[in-house]
Amino acid sequence: MAPTLKGGDAALLPEFPRGPLDSYRARASFSWKELALFTEGEDMLRFKKTIFSALENDPLFARSPGAHLSLEKYRELSFLRCKRIFEYDFLSAGDMFESPLKVSTLIQCLGMYDWSLAAKYVLHTLIFGSAVFSSGSERHFTYIQKIFSMEIFGCFALTELSHGSNTKAIRTTAHYNPATEEFIIHSPDFEAAKFWVGNMGKTATHAVVFAQLHMPGGQCHGLHPFIIQIRDLKTLLPMPGVMVGDIGKKLGQNGLDNGFAVFHKVRVPRHNLLNRMGDVTPEGTYVSPFKDARQRFGASLGSLSWGRVVIMAMAVTNLKLAVSIAARFSATRRQFGPTEDEEIPVLEYQTQQWRLLPYLAAAYALDHFSTSLFLDMVELQRGLAAGDRSARQAELGREIHALASAGKPLASWTAQQGIQECREACGGHGYLAMNRLGVLRDDNDPNCTYEGDNNVLLQQTSNYLLGLLALRVQDGARIRSPLKSVDFLDSYPSILDQRFEVSSVADCLDSAVALAAYKWLCYLLRETHEKLNQEKRSGSGDFEARNCQVFHGRPLALAFMELMVLQSFHEHVHRPCVPPSLRAVLGRLSALYALWSLNRHTALLYRAERRRGCPGGRDRSSR
Repeated sequence: MAPTLKGGDAALLPEFPRGPLDSYRARASFSWKELALFTEGEDMLRFKKTIFSALENDPLFARSPGAHLSLEKYRELSFLRCKRIFEYDFLSAGDMFESPLKVSTLIQCLGMYDWSLAAKYVLHTLIFGSAVFSSGSERHFTYIQKIFSMEIFGCFALTELSHGSNTKAIRTTAHYNPATEEFIIHSPDFEAAKFWVGNMGKTATHAVVFAQLHMPGGQCHGLHPFIIQIRDLKTLLPMPGVMVGDIGKKLGQNGLDNGFAVFHKVRVPRHNLLNRMGDVTPEGTYVSPFKDARQRFGASLGSLSWGRVVIMAMAVTNLKLAVSIAARFSATRRQFGPTEDEEIPVLEYQTQQWRLLPYLAAAYALDHFSTSLFLDMVELQRGLAAGDRSARQAELGREIHALASAGKPLASWTAQQGIQECREACGGHGYLAMNRLGVLRDDNDPNCTYEGDNNVLLQQTSNYLLGLLALRVQDGARIRSPLKSVDFLDSYPSILDQRFEVSSVADCLDSAVALAAYKWLCYLLRETHEKLNQEKRSGSGDFEARNCQVFHGRPLALAFMELMVLQSFHEHVHRPCVPPSLRAVLGRLSALYALWSLNRHTALLYRAERRRGCPGGRDRSSR
């Protein structure tokens, strides 16, 4: 049954004004309103309308066409706008768990307006706030209300000038003094300065700072998070022992004040240690619910998965905006035609469709997956908050970490490539600043780097998959995971023996065909595993062996992630609740994303079949 508006409130989805796109809209085989209701749901559509109406009617959010703001003015406005968002009270602290989709929707709406504002809000509430909530205990929960009332303004300080991805090598120290029940936070030199920290440059009053925890006896228990006040609440001047400042202008998102901080023997009370993963008694005894230091370390960095999942949604939002701009322009821009006297919209050309429509399909598929992963992340956080120490909870954390670590690269790179394609597809007009494509490109670029460099993150996913296979090979353990993302790998030997025929192009319009081929790409897992063992047998250490995986582990992680996105979207569009009038268009979007993505792996499919020794080296599974 098709979704309908409650009470027939047509004001929620008003008709478009008459214009040059009318002819294309009239030819649609489905109702755009029905698609919007099915895709987002009425509650989220109403929430979006509430947000956008507030921004449209507030002079603080008015834009001056052609105006160029100075760096200082832009950052001042971003902070004032962020403050106003809290005054509107779109979200409460309770909504973070009770209505999690509201959180994601608000972030996307703010990003559609300005990513500097969205990032500022996310860093304060979701990254700083969730770090306090998930890593702290009841003694820290007083900060939560202060976060939402903006009595304090927060940031998340992990990365240092000389260390980012290698978090275990972070050099900021926290030495405990039992005589005063204080930690001494210290930066040994400027290379250990916290760096690139969003909100730290001008506006943050407090920071969650990660430092190496040292006990009086000399033992180091590794990285632990601390809440540290870095500026005076009234004057915003640095606190004693804290040197803090702005790192300067960036390539994009310049409304966000990224900063640095150096700590010179800063004293913080013992209770400022966020102690859910590990604590220190007044006398100086270290205690932790985790027996394994690696588990504790992974749990303490759980906030990073939040960031990566949110970045996926941010990148998808950029892709949506770019495709909408380019598709609408292509439907109105006329060039050439069947006769010298006739010109047709460039969208009618197969080349233009070939360039743009796959990114339209990718936007739908990635949007659905990022939303699903966001809800999975909420489930994980609920378990942490409830003190769940079960094996399933731990495995869920590892699985989400692996999915987020490959999901961020796939989404941010797809958006990066899509925005550039949209810019070029709009010809010379695509280079005008007024169309926003340049701003989208610059603002999306950091999504490929922060919260983990994309290529480094892909290694996290390939290592996760290799670890599962190693357990199966060594101990005969079944490959299973809470979200069932890796369950198909349990039968990977039989998958590699399968073949199937595609007799016509029409057969490919079912995304199940591409799904089968993608599962066959578990060949990459076997190849990567064999390459790793080969390197070790030749005398390479574990580090050197894993360092030789660029042609194996990287494509493995990307192919696995594309499979996850495709499988999630395929199952979504084939559910019984899909309105009959939408099944055809959603099915075509699923098939288009599947075939477009699989096309990148054609060489791998053929190479694998040649290695298998079939006559002619042809792989029927890739046909």
